[in-house]
Amino acid sequence: MKKTALLFIFFIFIFSSSVLALSWAYPFVVWNGKVYEVKQEVIEDSEIGKMIGEVRTTPHEITGNYYGNASNYYPKGTNYYEIKGTSTSSAIAIKNDHKWVKAIYVQKAPFHIMNVLTNTCFISAVIIIALIAIVIFQLKKSKNE
Repeated sequence: MKKTALLFIFFIFIFSSSVLALSWAYPFVVWNGKVYEVKQEVIEDSEIGKMIGEVRTTPHEITGNYYGNASNYYPKGTNYYEIKGTSTSSAIAIKNDHKWVKAIYVQKAPFHIMNVLTNTCFISAVIIIALIAIVIFQLKKSKNE
């Protein structure tokens, strides 16, 4: 009987599912490699400048990892705007429920390999290098023949 009870308890621990919940300290947006904390400070329409970017990704639900222009609160497609008279390195604006709110720079975004792989300059450089290597290989091949 004891062996059966121990075996039963053993199987409960093995097959019990773990639940992971990710909780964020504050809503944020990431733009241009910088993390901005979204505040509830309302900004007037007259203070809004040009559009500078948009949310393109969201953090992974379990790990919380993110890359590129991301947000843990706003959906993909939410636009970022500059605030007139304020440097984008210190604050940007986001439209939230038909009002503009300020997002304050908090820190540099953590490195993620997808930041490099999705960078158009990086992709262009790889293509150019590959083309040069192919041309050089073809020239050497034709000289040897």
